[in-house]
Amino acid sequence: MQGGRVRTLRRVVVTGLGAVTPVGLTAPETFENLVAGRSGVGPVTLIDHKDFDVHFAAEVKGFDPAKYMSGKEARHLDRFSQFAIAAASEAIADAGLDLPKLDPTRAGVMIGTGIGGLTEIEAQYRRFMEKGPSRINPFLVPKMMANAAGGNAAIRFGLKGPNFCVVTACASGLHSMGEAFRIIQHGMADVMVAGGSEAAITHLGLGGFCAARALSTRNDDPQGASRPFDRDRDGFVLGEGAGVVVMESLDHAAKRGARIYAEVTGYGLSCDAFHITAPDDNGDGGFRAMRMAMEDAAILPEQYQYVSAHGTSTQLNDKVETLAIKKAFGDHARKLAVASIKSMIGHLLGASGSVAVVSAAMSIVRGVVPPTINYHTPDPNCDLDCLPNKAREMKVCNVLVNALGFGGHNGTISLSGFPG
Repeated sequence: MQGGRVRTLRRVVVTGLGAVTPVGLTAPETFENLVAGRSGVGPVTLIDHKDFDVHFAAEVKGFDPAKYMSGKEARHLDRFSQFAIAAASEAIADAGLDLPKLDPTRAGVMIGTGIGGLTEIEAQYRRFMEKGPSRINPFLVPKMMANAAGGNAAIRFGLKGPNFCVVTACASGLHSMGEAFRIIQHGMADVMVAGGSEAAITHLGLGGFCAARALSTRNDDPQGASRPFDRDRDGFVLGEGAGVVVMESLDHAAKRGARIYAEVTGYGLSCDAFHITAPDDNGDGGFRAMRMAMEDAAILPEQYQYVSAHGTSTQLNDKVETLAIKKAFGDHARKLAVASIKSMIGHLLGASGSVAVVSAAMSIVRGVVPPTINYHTPDPNCDLDCLPNKAREMKVCNVLVNALGFGGHNGTISLSGFPG
């Protein structure tokens, strides 16, 4: 209570979707290819990779920044910011927002990233070593900084409301959406453009994950390399891209007659406080994030039909996430569809959770859940219904989306069909 008033939390809905991924340059194209089980993994083309142990990745193909911005603007943006602007532009158009009619102080941006402008960092370091400090690009800092995507989106669309950058590794995009949800709930904004973006298929990005032995080394079978929950999984596939949504208060959306994809009903987050890269063996962190999201949504575990899993295709993550889901849902866990779109698009790091939210919202509307492809050999430690290799038509009323990041950062968002 403040000043004699009781603040009522506002309902929040998703009205616009945008995505740039290894299987599509728009949200609808991405979803159609996910449902079809098409892999976006292939040989690395962005860098010279001959000296690396891994020669494949999930690259965004055919992306032309000129479709979204001028050549001058593109030169001033790192690849991850270009992806973010493209996805945000799509989401805003999809939502039918008339930007001149918005109160700009009541509309904000929340776009996270796990790594930020790694392409520009590497390029300018090479220039420094070859030509000296006087030749460093004066746009190095504004291109490399993690908050560049959100800042540039706000400038481009004239949005003057809440804006900050979440950096929580692979949970960044989902946490950004969760924080945007809270901002609208508490009345600090009416509209938020929220998501995550990443472009880390660079020499250091690929090399660093190779050195950490986190990546699959199936160089003879790139499209079969990402195999979440399969017994023979051997690491994740590095990906890139962006996922962005437009969230609005229900009142704001209703007043302008907006189409509603889904309602954001809950948000949970936690930390393992265990290890900088490995999840806690008992799955406690993921369990607490999921239970918090369900309690926040006031939806019972048995009312959920689908969990969009983090599902990285690493031995530890998939086993521990399975355990966390079992703890969070009890006996109902075996009745859930539990699938990972990373089997097709690889691991988009800070954008992975936000793209999963975009896909989950479309599953609610379309009544179909994308599969986990490359699932051939069951793992007794991952014994849930992983939707092996084929999409499933089903009514999705409530879905949880998980994102579990290095550093022990866990995030879960609950989406529900609308009206809900």
